[in-house]
Amino acid sequence: MRYDHTVHLDTDFATTVTLVREALAKQGFGILTEIDVTATLKAKLDQDMEDYVILGACNPPLAHQALEADRTIGLLLPCNVVVRAEGDRTAVQALDPQTMVALTGLDALRPVADEATRRLDAALASLTGTGAEG
Repeated sequence: MRYDHTVHLDTDFATTVTLVREALAKQGFGILTEIDVTATLKAKLDQDMEDYVILGACNPPLAHQALEADRTIGLLLPCNVVVRAEGDRTAVQALDPQTMVALTGLDALRPVADEATRRLDAALASLTGTGAEG
């Protein structure tokens, strides 16, 4: 089972992070957390890796609906979006919200997952208009 939705951009890493933030905001997502994996691994383990950041995106109304259906669903929130260098391109990956339904088996989460999927897919699709290839 694939658990990601991915697009590739022909833009540099920093530009892509900015574009992703803007695309998510247009779909009602704010960024609650940002983990700079590259810097963390360098600081904690003295290991080098490509540019890699995890953005914890949250759409408050959708998060509220999900939590009303299942308080434990917080384990799968916020929606993680990864931006990472991949050769001379940048990959943008979002966790498939349908994973919530698949893991929990709760049909009450299906409308939330459907709407989150629609919004995340719209954000990713908007990026493909900026010189990207999926």
